[in-house]
Amino acid sequence: MLEVARIVGGQPLRGTIQAAGAKNAALPLLAATLLTRERVTLHNVPDLSDVRFMAEILRHQGATVTETSPGTWVLQATEITHRTPYELVRKMRASVCLLGALVGRLHRAEMAIPGGCVIGPRPIDLHLHGLESLGCKINMEGGVVHVDASAIHGQVVPMGGPMGSTVLGTANIMMAAVTTPGTTIIQEAAAEPEVVDLGHLLTKMGAKLQGLGTKTITIEGVATLHGAEHSIIPDRIEVGTYLVAGAITNGDVTVRGANPQHLEAFLEKLRESGVNVTTGPDFIRAHGHPTRAVHLTTTPYPGFPTDLQAQFMALQLCVPAESSLTEKIYPHRFMHVSELQRMGADIRMDGATAYVHGGRTLTGAPVMASDLRASAALILAALAAQGETWVQRLYHLDRGYEKFEERLQSLGANITRLPAAAMPKDLQSD
Repeated sequence: MLEVARIVGGQPLRGTIQAAGAKNAALPLLAATLLTRERVTLHNVPDLSDVRFMAEILRHQGATVTETSPGTWVLQATEITHRTPYELVRKMRASVCLLGALVGRLHRAEMAIPGGCVIGPRPIDLHLHGLESLGCKINMEGGVVHVDASAIHGQVVPMGGPMGSTVLGTANIMMAAVTTPGTTIIQEAAAEPEVVDLGHLLTKMGAKLQGLGTKTITIEGVATLHGAEHSIIPDRIEVGTYLVAGAITNGDVTVRGANPQHLEAFLEKLRESGVNVTTGPDFIRAHGHPTRAVHLTTTPYPGFPTDLQAQFMALQLCVPAESSLTEKIYPHRFMHVSELQRMGADIRMDGATAYVHGGRTLTGAPVMASDLRASAALILAALAAQGETWVQRLYHLDRGYEKFEERLQSLGANITRLPAAAMPKDLQSD
């Protein structure tokens, strides 16, 4: 059933919430459970549509997936197939992270290529080149990748690309290499916390890795992996989104269960904008309104995350000055701009840079979410706007935010999820 969000802005958000598990960590962690015949238990698994899609794919591969309690999943892949059909992977591009797990476990894989997305092309060329560096034979036919890893061996694998290191590509090579004979050295590896979290699970399963969190990861192949138990890291993008929700409404929001070290670049810009930020070992608090223009560029970790660009743009709409946001990861990731403009935002685009002239009053309007982070940004802007905003295509939101509207309600937001049919006819898009 299609749903929409109705938001009435103007209410400062105040209170404390608990961070959920990281979507971008959960998906490769779930894929990694295919590397062993033994049972793997994962805690802090977020309740998201992307995660449920991954569970569906794992079951197709032959694994059993059981949620023993909220957020705790037990998985066991005693016997699995090397084939993953298009009707499953088309639902979620991140399903490509199964490729490395299948190669690592079965030394072969047959996977349909997942499509791109609205924020621009995200090809898997680097994934395939990485597997070829390990001695795999790659054949592409009819939109399906066939991988023969019978001659796989440890090797130096460069993973850098024009937009920086590839997170899922690094994860795929890690999973393929942990049971590969010899030494694999991943150069220009992604250093994101989600990659480190995958490395921690693999280590618990018996893998031998060094250099996690750096640009060079060294892996000594082992014969087999065993079962393990692991808790997924908090979702730094979700945490950042809630902190912006507090600041954009001139409120006071604390997120517990968060890791401030995962958000240093974001918190630096939040402080630079004039928001008061307090951190502790496992919490972050943001209170007060932004007062200063900020100029930022998204870059791979530890730089400013592309997944918080749209939300931070919404925040800068409050500042009576010109801010700029340059997108170096996905230059086309500005689909939210035209929708923010419908609410009265003054934003000018010049290539991969958005110039935000803030300080204008935002007014409620019907808007259309184009992707996961754009949907969050539109809701944040609506919280600060005057009047009523309707956000359509809410299914994008459910890919990466667990019970988003309920948690915002707990902070005092006037937001309601409704069937799409409840939206006034004259406001609905074709």
